[in-house]
Amino acid sequence: MSIDLRDEQEERALLVQAIVGARTRQDAAYSLEELRNLSDTAGARVVGSVTQRMRAPTPNFFIGPGKLDEIKLASDHTRANLVIFDNELTPAQVNNLDLSLGIKVIDRTELILQIFARRARSAEAQLQVELAQLQYLVSRIPVSARQHRFHGGIGMRGPGESPFQLRNEPMRRRITAAKRKLEVIQERRLRTRKHRAAPTVSLVGYTNAGKSTLLNALAAAGTYVDDRLFATLDTKTSPHRLPDGRSVLVTDTVGFIRDLPHGLVASFRSTLEEVRESALLAIVADASHPNVREQLDVVVSTLTGIGADGVPSILVLNKSDRCEADALAALAREMGARYPRPMAVSAMHRQGIDALRERIAECLPPEPVRPTAQGWREW
Repeated sequence: MSIDLRDEQEERALLVQAIVGARTRQDAAYSLEELRNLSDTAGARVVGSVTQRMRAPTPNFFIGPGKLDEIKLASDHTRANLVIFDNELTPAQVNNLDLSLGIKVIDRTELILQIFARRARSAEAQLQVELAQLQYLVSRIPVSARQHRFHGGIGMRGPGESPFQLRNEPMRRRITAAKRKLEVIQERRLRTRKHRAAPTVSLVGYTNAGKSTLLNALAAAGTYVDDRLFATLDTKTSPHRLPDGRSVLVTDTVGFIRDLPHGLVASFRSTLEEVRESALLAIVADASHPNVREQLDVVVSTLTGIGADGVPSILVLNKSDRCEADALAALAREMGARYPRPMAVSAMHRQGIDALRERIAECLPPEPVRPTAQGWREW
């Protein structure tokens, strides 16, 4: 009998979701579907899912003993070699689950960190992700050699040490060094922003809302585009001339997501400050997504968390070509109470782009006056 080595090496993920408290069934279903998409982005094949509604998590395993037995049976039946929780687990819970199930267990936070590690391309993004991973792992050093979580696949990308090498003091030294390097990058970014001769328009929004495609449509930037979550992590800025003749810098930013790990937000501070210092935000939303309203709430909450809620903004309802006309009109009316005159566009088909350029020119704050060596002049 021949053995398919590709199947043996494949990451086969069993998803687990505990619905705690008064969380609605619809919200839980949306979160589980998003976890499925995150798993696909990370390169795992989802082979099944297990859910449990409970009043409160248990201290040892988060889930109850009966559900733990069910997960064991499901993982054996599906030949899963990875269990991904939609909930945030404590280090002790991860350790206990690892040992009890005999296969690798990660939670939603670690999954997002691994996706960022896979997607980071520039030296800055890799450094930011490494810092977030180190801060996350420093409290999760394995306490037993029996654990399976460092045998490869998802959960291994990034710093890459063995359990014996992951010791607090060396990791803390690496964290300190990474923070110093990022401080240097932040200072360099600040100097660059001060010398820019044009205002910045930042494209912000939920992951996979179409920001990179919109940047390409606006400024012919040639940005990498993929119909997956967190397709790009590295900010890309392209110059663009508006219909009124003014020049602007259009910047694509990292996408947001619900329960974005706090360590990632802190590590990407130098990148996210680009958003806070922008002259205008174009909040890009996937108008065709059934949970677009909830996604917008996450975006607004994240912008508030990074101190960018006071920046002037416009709402761009992207992927309008995928929407029924009545549904799109209803969404625009609803969102119009928060964002006057939301713009419906299709970045993929370049529909509504000219109108969006005019809207950006209209909403940009008046140009300030700056001193130069020859005196004062407008820019």
